[in-house]
Amino acid sequence: MYLYRAVDSKGNTIDFFLNKTRDQKAAKRFFKKALRSFHVSKPRVITVDKNPAYPIAIEQLKKEKRKKHT
Repeated sequence: MYLYRAVDSKGNTIDFFLNKTRDQKAAKRFFKKALRSFHVSKPRVITVDKNPAYPIAIEQLKKEKRKKHT
């Protein structure tokens, strides 16, 4: 099992997601969920480990947001 966790600048947990896989699909699902949280307006920084799925998931979410606003 893999734990995805979002924290604020004070170290408080904003959201978390427990999943069997650690892939792009799981990362994207977590980021979408965390960014919809009422605590988050727009993250100042996103810090991740070296999992190659994260940049892919973040880029896909950015593209979806751009399509939504055009």
